[in-house]
Amino acid sequence: MTTTDPARTDPPRAGYRRSAGSPRGEARRRELLGRVADDLAVNGLVDFSLRRAARAAGTTHKVLLYYFDGADDLLRQAILQLRERRITTALAAAQEPAARTLAERVRAVWSALAGEQSRVLDQAIGLTMYDPARYAELGRTASERYLPGLLQLCPEHWDERRKLEVAQLIMATLRGFIVEWLTSGDTTGVQAGVEALARALDREEAAGT
Repeated sequence: MTTTDPARTDPPRAGYRRSAGSPRGEARRRELLGRVADDLAVNGLVDFSLRRAARAAGTTHKVLLYYFDGADDLLRQAILQLRERRITTALAAAQEPAARTLAERVRAVWSALAGEQSRVLDQAIGLTMYDPARYAELGRTASERYLPGLLQLCPEHWDERRKLEVAQLIMATLRGFIVEWLTSGDTTGVQAGVEALARALDREEAAGT
């Protein structure tokens, strides 16, 4: 997978540093980041560069270097923004009134995870494994962000240890399904696995009532 190259990741010159603390500057940074994240959602991570990001944001690469510490920083922040959108969508789906049991909530989460943004987001898993020195944060923060939401999906009367065990099981299993889906394209097999997980969660929930 091609992401950036040395010619595209030169350190920003001294005159192009972020201006922290300015509400107007922060609003502009968020606007640019949102446009770059939208581009990633459509076009993926392959061949990402500052020039491509600048075209998507409707600005120049020098302006991006004013607000971000180079291509890697911009890429990480854009991926994290897409992930926040995805987590919000997934957890909102799990809170719908129709999702009454833990298994139903996890099915709802899976439907959101397997949505249209999933491929580009889960390319980030590949970045984490390919170059952990540069992208380990993407893998670490994924677990940190998903786990609290999954804990909230567990029945309230469960003790904290049991919630943690089941939430970790759900997170690891769904992550494995995503990798299998992206690499093999076997949607039928993956969906069968999701249903098997749901049945296991039904048994787990029934055992604790």
